[in-house]
Amino acid sequence: MTLEAGARLGPYEIVAPIGAGGMGEVYRARDTRLGRDVAVKVLLPGATESAERTARFEREARAASALNHPNIVTTHDIGEHEKIVYIAMELVDGATLRDALPAGPLAPKKLLDIAVQIADGLTKAHAAGIVHRDLKPENVMLSRDGFVKILDFGLAKLVENPSAGAGQTTSAPTATREGMVMGTAGYMSPEQASGLPADFRSDQFSFGTILYELATGRRAFQRQTPVETLTAIIREEPEPIELASPKTPLPLRWIIERCLEKDPGERYESTKDLARDLARLRRHLPEATASGEMAAIPARPGEPDRNFQRLSFRRGTILSARFAPDAQTVIYGAAWEGSPFRLFSTRRESPESSPLTLPDAEILSISSSGMMAISLERHWAGRFIWTGTLAQVSILGGAPREIEENIQGADWGPDGELAIVRTVSGKQRLEYPLDTVL
Repeated sequence: MTLEAGARLGPYEIVAPIGAGGMGEVYRARDTRLGRDVAVKVLLPGATESAERTARFEREARAASALNHPNIVTTHDIGEHEKIVYIAMELVDGATLRDALPAGPLAPKKLLDIAVQIADGLTKAHAAGIVHRDLKPENVMLSRDGFVKILDFGLAKLVENPSAGAGQTTSAPTATREGMVMGTAGYMSPEQASGLPADFRSDQFSFGTILYELATGRRAFQRQTPVETLTAIIREEPEPIELASPKTPLPLRWIIERCLEKDPGERYESTKDLARDLARLRRHLPEATASGEMAAIPARPGEPDRNFQRLSFRRGTILSARFAPDAQTVIYGAAWEGSPFRLFSTRRESPESSPLTLPDAEILSISSSGMMAISLERHWAGRFIWTGTLAQVSILGGAPREIEENIQGADWGPDGELAIVRTVSGKQRLEYPLDTVL
């Protein structure tokens, strides 16, 4: 079935075809009631003869319409016209991730720009109890204004809502059952490929295959036939990223490897944690090494050779680190093996790090007198901005004294006053001292 320009589906006038997928065809259309352009998706010919496919198509609209987020395509309407079932959606001016990106590895900054937004959208869906189940580059749009949007929740399934009370679930009839394989070969999780039940961690695996492809320029699992590809997903590991793309930052490799764990229990306990790791890495990208090794820095004439000493020995993500006034003690923030970020102290002569008896925080600065400026309850504020409550506490211990909320960064000046960065009326500003705008 091909709709000609000028054809009508309820209040929508077809303008031109956009594309086609496994479940339907998509057209650019004009909403004659509101005078706006929309994307209209209709079932493929004969699809309405299957009650299961029709129900699944309608579930796509219901699942997507419940998600109001800048990184998820907005669903406007669902209807039926002369036995043609359709969904009217936000029209994204852009291209799919598959079509928009050049061949070969993507630069880490561009990769993280995209990854953070996908993770943010998935976090919203998973918090609402909705699993995408068919995440792939064709289902991610890059708009011309810089937004990344997830589309096509055609295989979405409502699962237990983690935010609901005990015994309460958000549920709906599903189009899948145990032993039934649904999704796209090459981007399925091992549990999907095995026909087993899949939850939000299945989306994390699919997301990991996308990140792997962006980082290396090649697919994580691609064999001669779909069956061989599914077998590889279940039983084999992709080529190590350090071989396929040696310049990929080590923390990013860890994130991708964790998403691609065969056992769902080894992936992230919540997609919010995954999104937080990606956003923190994006924020601290210049501090991330390009590989697992540190290149030697040649000494200038008259200077001794430089050398490096490893101070941490656990697997995880490290953010900012600062020297204490004694120039021997290092305070740093880390999330080891999936745990929340905490502050640790270490010294060059000690192989172990000691956790500080402080709430979850990020170290911002240490003054010459040993006063630490830290950020409490740091959270994602959109567009690669993290903010939190600025507090100070002595390096010797004690309870943090909160100073100001919604602070992005801070550093001690030589006079013992703090310089801070915050956003006011949509613009970032520098204050030194506090409340004095420079």
